[in-house]
Amino acid sequence: MNTDTALTPAETAEIQAALTHYPDPAAASIEALKIVQHHRRWVSDQALAAVADLLGMPIAELEGVATFYNLIYRKPVGRKVIHYCDSVSCWLLGADAVRAHLCKRLGIGLGETTQDGRYTLLPIVCLGACDHAPVLMLSGQLHGDLDSAKIDTLLAREQHRG
Repeated sequence: MNTDTALTPAETAEIQAALTHYPDPAAASIEALKIVQHHRRWVSDQALAAVADLLGMPIAELEGVATFYNLIYRKPVGRKVIHYCDSVSCWLLGADAVRAHLCKRLGIGLGETTQDGRYTLLPIVCLGACDHAPVLMLSGQLHGDLDSAKIDTLLAREQHRG
């Protein structure tokens, strides 16, 4: 995982390819950040500066994009990120119990990463599946109608996947 100042040749090539789909470089800012994050799991200050330079935009402007979009990680995260929904619908249908069980099973609190670097648990506002509350997203997959048993099954399945 590269956290150097410079972008890797692969990152640069992917960002330049993405630029061809946008009317101006700044419009590709989220896509460029997602490319860097795909390679590094997060976007460091150095990587952000390199992307801003490549896109020809001020660092502060790109920082605003990165911090507004809550799926861009500005701190290191685990190999797998669990987004725990803490919206009103999930809260009313037992999200606190889900959060407590996740924290107990993983041995971490919200915003923390397990000691082995496998999981990071992050709150997120509404995953758009209120009819299946409480919900979470793990590795891009939505899981709903959660209770302690479903969480245990999900984590056991993920453990086997590596």
